[in-house]
Amino acid sequence: MGNQLYILDDNLWFPPVEEALDDGLLAVGGDLSVDRLLLAYSNGIFPWFNEDEPPLWWCPDPRFVLFPDELKISKSMKQVLKAGALEFRINTAFREVISNCRQAYRPGQDGTWITDDIVSAYCLLHEMGHAHSAEAWQDGNLVGGLYGIRLGNAFFGESMFAKISNASKFAFIKWVQVLQGEHVKIIDCQVYTEHLESLGARMISRNDFLSYIS
Repeated sequence: MGNQLYILDDNLWFPPVEEALDDGLLAVGGDLSVDRLLLAYSNGIFPWFNEDEPPLWWCPDPRFVLFPDELKISKSMKQVLKAGALEFRINTAFREVISNCRQAYRPGQDGTWITDDIVSAYCLLHEMGHAHSAEAWQDGNLVGGLYGIRLGNAFFGESMFAKISNASKFAFIKWVQVLQGEHVKIIDCQVYTEHLESLGARMISRNDFLSYIS
């Protein structure tokens, strides 16, 4: 592992991911242009930073991922899916989804990393067909969902939210099933959460991860 933090300039580039610090931080600076974001994701790099910081770019090792064929659906979630109380939609309320993710309470976190610039950048990616939202609706109201980037045979999950119990799990499960049908190889969950581990996500090495998205 390297121990040098790279400073990005206006040129479109990233250092080799093997140069990331032990915590996965690779570079600081640059912008959130469409071209830079697509270059980042295609190399397994994602932005994650606070409102008062310049863009921070990460590529952790190991990487938390879900292989679609390893999706776990608990008995209780099978009942939720079967009950039909929730409706699944794709890409009908992208800005609303990212706005709800921005407002979601996360224990141990002050504020949010979904800044105004992040919202603008990912809404533009959505308009260009790169970013997608998977949504749970109930009685005409958006009650849960997630968004992320689709490139080739990979989906890079960014954030999720739920206003009622199991809504984000419902949207995630239905979305993974859609991706299974489209032969997506891997879903990037970035960093560990117990929530996603319960759905089948696990750690793999950064090198293995990069081999799946290349």
